[in-house]
Amino acid sequence: MIFDESVFEGGSSPTAEGSLALASAALARSESRYRALFEAIDDGFCIIEFVDGPRGPLSNYIHVEANSGYERHTGIPNIVGKSVYDIAPIEAVQWVDLYGEVLRSGKPLRFEREFVDARRHIEVSAARVEPASLNQVSVLFRDISARKEAEKALRVSEQVARENIQRVQLALAAGAIIGTWFWDIPNDRFSVDEGFARAFGLDPAAGRQDLSLAQLMKTVHPDDRDGLSVAVNAAIRKGTPYAHQYRTRRLDGHYYWLEANGRVEYAPDGTPLSFPGVLIDVEERRAAEAERRRMVEMLRELNETLEQRVIEKTQQLMATEEALRQSQKMEAVGQLTGGLAHDFNNLLAGISGSLDMVQARLRQNRVGDIERYVVGAQGAAKRAAALTHRLLAFSRRQTLEPKPTDLNRLIAEMEDLVQRTVGPSITVERIAQPGLWPTIVDPNQLENALLNLCINARDAMPDGGKITIETSNHAFDGEGARERDLMPGDYVSMCVSDTGTGMPPSVKEKAFDPFFTTKPIGLGTGLGLSMIYGFTRQSGGQVRIDSEVGQGTLVCLYLPRHQSDMADEVEAQPAAIAESRPQERTVLVVDDEPLVRMLVVETVEELGFTAIEAGDGPQALGILRSAIALDLLITDVGLPNGMNGRQVADAARELRADLKVLFITGYAENAVLSDGHLQPGMQVVTKPFDIAVLSNRIRGLVED
Repeated sequence: MIFDESVFEGGSSPTAEGSLALASAALARSESRYRALFEAIDDGFCIIEFVDGPRGPLSNYIHVEANSGYERHTGIPNIVGKSVYDIAPIEAVQWVDLYGEVLRSGKPLRFEREFVDARRHIEVSAARVEPASLNQVSVLFRDISARKEAEKALRVSEQVARENIQRVQLALAAGAIIGTWFWDIPNDRFSVDEGFARAFGLDPAAGRQDLSLAQLMKTVHPDDRDGLSVAVNAAIRKGTPYAHQYRTRRLDGHYYWLEANGRVEYAPDGTPLSFPGVLIDVEERRAAEAERRRMVEMLRELNETLEQRVIEKTQQLMATEEALRQSQKMEAVGQLTGGLAHDFNNLLAGISGSLDMVQARLRQNRVGDIERYVVGAQGAAKRAAALTHRLLAFSRRQTLEPKPTDLNRLIAEMEDLVQRTVGPSITVERIAQPGLWPTIVDPNQLENALLNLCINARDAMPDGGKITIETSNHAFDGEGARERDLMPGDYVSMCVSDTGTGMPPSVKEKAFDPFFTTKPIGLGTGLGLSMIYGFTRQSGGQVRIDSEVGQGTLVCLYLPRHQSDMADEVEAQPAAIAESRPQERTVLVVDDEPLVRMLVVETVEELGFTAIEAGDGPQALGILRSAIALDLLITDVGLPNGMNGRQVADAARELRADLKVLFITGYAENAVLSDGHLQPGMQVVTKPFDIAVLSNRIRGLVED
């Protein structure tokens, strides 16, 4: 102990009070020195004491001392008087176990701990304070975060160095690196090895070269110098890794491709100091890339050539297909014209021969024999008209009178006729779907189609069999309609099936062709199915055939649904034509065919009416614009000189709104029917017409 003699007076012995004062002063100085030493420790330091009591083991370890460095190193302030649990409640168990082990064993403990939330690494040293009865542990906390970061950076640097060394070793082993250089940038001096010297066409025996950048540039290919300068300056300016390919001239006088790789090193103030790097031989790589590009280009050209050839072949196939279609079309036309020539020549022979015989009998005054020849000529003319109607049905040009029709009722009314036609050896079965929708169709043509189908079925069953007539409703969506070549919507079907011989595919494909028949000569015209097909298509429907040899045939007609209720459809009955005496009625007859015009005019005059003739539309228009009173316009549809019959009728209605119109046509032109509908006061009669029918139509229109 150090005594302060100034406290004694006159050399006398210290009193008890003086001794106490001296002791207190000494203690204060000791504590001051202890505190100074305590605070002089830069690391975090604390003393933890185990206090036995009811607080629980986690709360019995109390911080009794701590220096200011504790907060600096741990980031935890004001810990004196707080328990371990108060400081770190989550990790309290681990810390209490550590401190308890130090107290029990007396062995110092040292370990490192990372505090992730605080981003710190702490080194912890703990030792028991002697004597052991104090139950105290001194703990030193040292922040080693900086050291850890340095160690981590060193490890990363060492790893990068090892990887670089490994890459260099691998490159050297593979013969890829052919030279190295070190460029002293401030002094513009290059130190290079022998491989570098060879690559730049320098003498490799000269040892380490001492060259400037300008000297090295002389051996670089002239086309590559500007690009190399730009790349070098960019690497120095930006500090980015340097990699650039260029060509250099070697001692053999040829240029070879190489790649330079390096990185600029800088002083602390950012001044570029050095630029080390390596040379890599890329001549073979460039040659391989050039070969690859050549192959790609060759493949591209080959692909273009193949595409062109495919296009040419496709065009050739299309031309061949078109030629085939044209050939098939011409074959069909030939078959059609051949059939027409055969049938019409027969009919014309009958008509011409009958007229010749009439003329001969008139010269011989044998009038009694004339009638049978006239009857024969009329019969042949009617058969020619029927043949024409069938052809028009096939080509969808016949005149139709569509009406709302109940298929079930139509079939039921024809069942007896069908049974008598097919004979007793064939059973006719009718399957009618309840609630069948009405359809819009020409019922007379549909009856003909049904009878034709049943006759065909009968002929396919010479030994007897069964015919089934079935009706159904169908709602076709987009896919179902496309499969049947129909517009999406509601349709009604009438299917006729038989148990006959069936059709092979070659016959099925031609079943709808006109004049195609498998029946013996004289037993079939070959127009039945073609007529059904044309009639159905003209009605807005479709026909489908399903047939196999030995399994029979199924023919289905799909007809559009009529949306109105059949109960609301009341067919207007023609009013009886009252007998009346014609009173100065005038009819305008327009036809470019003189013979037909003559027949119509004579028919009009036979009825007691006045007839006015016109040969074309303009002539008729002149009459219509005159003051002549007209009761009826009769006009052919196909007229010359710029106006057809429909246009004449429309012009007539503009001039004379109530004028009745009777069209005469050989086929149902769209100009006449206006999409299948005639205006009130308009009717149609088709050629060739029966004079009696024409007479009744004229009388009905004029006297209505």
